[in-house]
Amino acid sequence: MTKSPRFTSRIVETDNLPRHPGQIQPAWHLGADRNGYDIVARVIDKNHLLIRCRTCGGAHVSRYFVVAKAKPMCPHCLDTAWRQEADAAGVQFLRRDETDRKYGFYLAPCGHEQRLQRGRVQTMGAEGESYRCDICQASLEEAEAARRGWSVAGPDPEGNPSYRLYRHAQGCGCEVRIARANMQSGRFTCPGCGEGWATAPSFLYVMRFRLNDDRRVVKLGFSRDPDSRLHHQLLSGSPATGEILRHLPMPTGRAAQSAEKRLHSRIAQQAPTARVPAEVYAAQIHVASEIYTAETEPLILRLLDALAADLAA
Repeated sequence: MTKSPRFTSRIVETDNLPRHPGQIQPAWHLGADRNGYDIVARVIDKNHLLIRCRTCGGAHVSRYFVVAKAKPMCPHCLDTAWRQEADAAGVQFLRRDETDRKYGFYLAPCGHEQRLQRGRVQTMGAEGESYRCDICQASLEEAEAARRGWSVAGPDPEGNPSYRLYRHAQGCGCEVRIARANMQSGRFTCPGCGEGWATAPSFLYVMRFRLNDDRRVVKLGFSRDPDSRLHHQLLSGSPATGEILRHLPMPTGRAAQSAEKRLHSRIAQQAPTARVPAEVYAAQIHVASEIYTAETEPLILRLLDALAADLAA
């Protein structure tokens, strides 16, 4: 025996549904009236009714016993509710998930289609939470890791949302838990090959800072990632601003450190009063020394250029 198709609480084309000749029972009219519906006709077979919602005017098919004894759910009103909730959450409702009534498919502002739980969308709208696309987020984190020669192997096996499982893709290939913030800043060492600041390629750099009293100072230092050093360490949460004036590649962090010490000695010899007292910048630049007056900048750049020429010779 072939089962009748399920039409309950679904939006279907109702105009061309076959009518059934049976009578509409008074109890069905009473049930429909009680729940805000009008019965239009019997359709499909002896079990189904075509009813019209008095709230939205939409029609849908429901089984007769649902109309008589329960409360039919209008799919048109439900569709409107899903769309309004999506609008409030900043996403676009596309369709419901036929496999799970709690889920739907939505279009994120970035253009990616996402399967989301309705409750999550409702919460986002109610709390004013901005939607973060999982696809875009995964691409962002993969790009962060790739810049340092790593790849994202998966979520943190210990379940900490601040950590990821990373693979040393351009190194020894080991997998290790690393805080995402450390991957962004480069402040970690590979436990597999021991690659850290001492053995990894590095840079000498010259940075210029503008303090909140408009005073300008410069810094000479080394880092395997000068941009991260500037924004994630030296200026993190600071009212000061800064920029990288010059950087010189070095084969290892140890070589960069050695060259930096020699340059600081040269500066001390040629400009013995150039160092700025730490109390001038301590609250704005997160470092305890190696900050020089703005007038020292040309000297530092000349010394770095001379070093670059020696390395290239």
